[in-house]
Amino acid sequence: MTTSSAIAASSQTRPAIGFFERYLTAWVGLCIVVGIALGQLLPGVFQAVARLEVARVNLPVGLLIWIMIIPMLLKIDFGALGQVRSHWRGIGVTLFVNWAVKPFSMALLGWIFIRHVFAAHLPAQQLDSYVAGLILLAAAPCTAMVFVWSQLCKGDPYFTLSQVALNDAIMVLAFAPVVALLLGLSSIAVPWDTLLVSVGLYIVVPVIIAQAWRKALLRRGVEHLQTVVGRLGPLSITALLLTLVLLFAFQGEAILAQPLVIALLAVPILIQVVLNAGLAYWLNRKMGVAHCVAGPSALIGASNFFELAVATAISLFGFQSGAALATVVGVLIEVPVMLAVVAAVNRSAGWYQRGLH
Repeated sequence: MTTSSAIAASSQTRPAIGFFERYLTAWVGLCIVVGIALGQLLPGVFQAVARLEVARVNLPVGLLIWIMIIPMLLKIDFGALGQVRSHWRGIGVTLFVNWAVKPFSMALLGWIFIRHVFAAHLPAQQLDSYVAGLILLAAAPCTAMVFVWSQLCKGDPYFTLSQVALNDAIMVLAFAPVVALLLGLSSIAVPWDTLLVSVGLYIVVPVIIAQAWRKALLRRGVEHLQTVVGRLGPLSITALLLTLVLLFAFQGEAILAQPLVIALLAVPILIQVVLNAGLAYWLNRKMGVAHCVAGPSALIGASNFFELAVATAISLFGFQSGAALATVVGVLIEVPVMLAVVAAVNRSAGWYQRGLH
């Protein structure tokens, strides 16, 4: 095993967060309440923070995501990325779920729940728009937060980086055609500025910063790098919780104004997350994929690139549309739901390992 591989392996055998992780459910619940309360008490402050955007990508949230993912990227030695070739089955499973299952399953769930089961409880003129928003959300695989989920389930960092990069490349080509097919629109106005800025902000720049920092730390020895990475763990989870406070502060008004609509739109999103995460996890197990790959594979297969979905919904249907609201619901439940999936992946590790051949 190389020194860089040893760093990655040792970081995965240690508890990812320790005290914070043990009580993460309570922290998340507290952050949701605090976020909504602060958004109501200080609306002007949070409206000003929400306006700090470039191509509809919020800069304060982007900064917090940097704080979350740069410590994780510090562990990655690009010279060892070649080992990801051995994980081709996990990559294949994730791509299958992301592009052949996820958008289509959401279209079906939207048709079932929005047009039929919940139709009597939703504004009739917005039904088509709600379904469109759900499809936009499902057609955009997550980019930045996947690094956080992977860290929490002790996922292979090389696999995660390679899978995210591959998904981004496919998204540039496939997002518009998939959405056009499912929405029946002849022309999709993809907000390329949002897509490109997000990839640059959440992938390219953090990787450059992390690799430059890694080289500087390694000049003082591997132990020094490990020490710094360990100390940054609590900082990462703190940034995650602050992100949650900001997101709920930004959208607190929508939650309080339309609680029933928010709750009903959340149902197909929740089912879709469980369905796709469970399918990816099960397929990886059937194919004999290691748990450190199956975990992030399932999480990448279930999470969403909500910045792109929200921006596309606004550009296609307008800020006040049902589509925009549906994508915002995805923003609201993304972190709590994905943390629940992380917990399920971690708790089922023993069952998963027993099924490997």
